[in-house]
Amino acid sequence: MSGGAVAIAVIMTIGLLAVIAVRGLGHFWPADLLQASYNVPGQANHIVVGEVVQKEEVPRARLKGAGLPVPDEGPEFMTRELIKIGNRDLNGSDFTWVVGEWLTDQQKPVDLIALERREWGNFYGYLVSVKENGKVVAEGQAAWSELQNRLKRADKLAGELQRLEKKDIGAINYGLERLRLQTRKLELDGKLDAAAQADIEAERAELNNRYKAIEERLGGLHQDFGRDSLVAKDGNGREVEINLSKVVHAYQPNGMGVFTKLGVYFAKVWEFLSDDPREANTEGGIFPAIFGTVMMTLIMAVIVTPFGVLAAVYLREYARQGPVTRLIRIAVNNLAGVPAIVYGVFGLGFFVYVLGGSLDRLFFPEALPAPTLGTPGLLWASLTLALLAVPVVIVATEEGLARIPRTVREGSLALGATKAETLWKIVLPMASPAMMTGMILAVARAAGEVAPLMLVGVVKLAPSLPVDGNYPYLHLDQKIMHLGFHIYDVGFQSPNVEAARPLVYATALLLVLVIATLNLSAVWIRNHLREKYKALDS
Repeated sequence: MSGGAVAIAVIMTIGLLAVIAVRGLGHFWPADLLQASYNVPGQANHIVVGEVVQKEEVPRARLKGAGLPVPDEGPEFMTRELIKIGNRDLNGSDFTWVVGEWLTDQQKPVDLIALERREWGNFYGYLVSVKENGKVVAEGQAAWSELQNRLKRADKLAGELQRLEKKDIGAINYGLERLRLQTRKLELDGKLDAAAQADIEAERAELNNRYKAIEERLGGLHQDFGRDSLVAKDGNGREVEINLSKVVHAYQPNGMGVFTKLGVYFAKVWEFLSDDPREANTEGGIFPAIFGTVMMTLIMAVIVTPFGVLAAVYLREYARQGPVTRLIRIAVNNLAGVPAIVYGVFGLGFFVYVLGGSLDRLFFPEALPAPTLGTPGLLWASLTLALLAVPVVIVATEEGLARIPRTVREGSLALGATKAETLWKIVLPMASPAMMTGMILAVARAAGEVAPLMLVGVVKLAPSLPVDGNYPYLHLDQKIMHLGFHIYDVGFQSPNVEAARPLVYATALLLVLVIATLNLSAVWIRNHLREKYKALDS
């Protein structure tokens, strides 16, 4: 029975991961585009162009109950298809349900194009011409190759614009804010004399001059960036002009071979892992969420490990074993079962409002009333997760210490070692497998928590990373994104549910892989340390 239960659990786990992987990773495949005539009884025919996302068999009565003009006679079930038609700026919605039996003249023209845009989602249709400053430079067969060349130029300009806006201008704004706070601090201390004010004004003037130079450069880049455009039409002949600054990718999926599609597929997967989100988190990448999750988890591990290990060492090696110690152990075990949201409320009330507000009054009075540490951020999110995970580390470390025979300690003391030396050189190395396992399991649990983080520092969108080139380089007061919260936001708060659904699966798969990697690392480290100290343990 035990073996059967384990087998069922493994099969269910693998099945769940397979479903998530297929639905998540399949989103990035450049699927063929369908063009068909949609003939609704009693209505004018129109052309449907798009990507078939889902097919299902539904009862005829259900379609009729939904208000569709379905005839009374016919088969009991009919086909319903979900098609991503894109062109949200023309259609109002980029997904639509159609009745499969009403689709006629289905074909897949080679010259159908798919445009991934920074705004308004995808565009599906036909390329008419390419323009430069409003003048047609290519049309017909020559337009496609010209479009590809000009898209490469637009991508290069987009990268340069992003670097100037996020890095260079960000550094200048940071410097101006630092000067403002420095001036306010000198005013509060009564040290803002003429010499100090002159130095600050000179530095501010230098930053303003740098900003003007960058602003001129940005003006020229924006003008060049908006130079090129394309004219495309949808399946019903409606034309639209799209600036190339709004286009991320352009490809013709019906005319692509398997290897060409694989190249596009891996490029889109890499974009998902390395780019910033866009379109209300339903397009683009999730790199800020990956970085925020990893950074917060690492800081949490640095905080939780020494406190958890020290608490376990004290309880097992130094504390007198009695009712008080047993009560403390019961409290630690109970802490492991406290709902995570309770830790979030505690972190918001104590860390953010009490501790952060006090630190603001002591060390950042020049910034008040705007909070510096008295607001949710990376530091408080990490500390809250550390509180949540510390019982796991304490229990695992205590179990490791309890497994070490007392004779090992007595032998070390008999050879002249002090209790501290015995603990440091004998006991802790032998208990290190349990310590490392407890720490990494705590990290694995913390990486998947969402509820407390919504209160203490995780937000829907934070494209600016907490690590940059501005002093102090690691900004613990900055808000971050998190993979778990990103799944919640995209899955339940997105205005475009159908577009967000595959990203939910892809992000969930990534989060599962991160947690699985941490758990596998725990097993490997535990086994390695066990082999290393097997002789001492025996």
